[in-house]
Amino acid sequence: MDKSTTPLLNELGQPIGAKVTGWKGAEFPSRKVMQGQFCSVEPLSLESHLDDLYDAFSEDREGALWTYMMHGPFDSKQAFCGWLESACATEDPFFCGIVDLSSAKALGMASYLRIEPSVGVIEVGNIAYSPRLQRTPMATEAMFLMMKRVFDELGYRRYEWKCDALNSASRKAGERLGFTFDGIFEQAAVYKGRNRDTAWYSILDRDWPILKKAYIRWLDPANFDGRGEQKQKLQDLISAERS
Repeated sequence: MDKSTTPLLNELGQPIGAKVTGWKGAEFPSRKVMQGQFCSVEPLSLESHLDDLYDAFSEDREGALWTYMMHGPFDSKQAFCGWLESACATEDPFFCGIVDLSSAKALGMASYLRIEPSVGVIEVGNIAYSPRLQRTPMATEAMFLMMKRVFDELGYRRYEWKCDALNSASRKAGERLGFTFDGIFEQAAVYKGRNRDTAWYSILDRDWPILKKAYIRWLDPANFDGRGEQKQKLQDLISAERS
């Protein structure tokens, strides 16, 4: 057996996990704005983000955005305002608005949740991208900024992505962003009167240096043509860094 996979044994000969050295715990996410070249990710604010988000989400005429979300769709601005107000008041989930720097408009949101600094585990979720945000460089950059804060600033060991196992778009997005599939928890939840089997994905701190290099290469202005289209795909750059 390879030494790297050989478990440690205690004095009773039982296999035990490897010693964790040099790690002193993680920090709770701060309210400092995460600034990129295409977008900023900032604490969700009723005053700053309500109008922009409601307008952006209203472009999703059929409400498909909310199919796999625990909340929504909202049949009025008043209903959305009520939900947004409660979301702004929570610390876990810790909601953030995603703001397009070119227009200064909030076009989406995401959150940190299941935040456990003592064991170094944190999740990204409640990701709601309006049609104007979907499939844009800032959509990817927002996830990079949140990931960068988790590993470079806050010191987490594990970053999680979870979704309804039937949500193929979310599963593909997680894989594109570099998350590794961990498995499916069957009958993990009931929401909107429906069963949810949850697909789990993760990025570990040891994965981050390679992913960070790929993201930096992808976000380089030279990777985009005059129309803002990518020249190299993120997944290809991640594969190249891993090889």
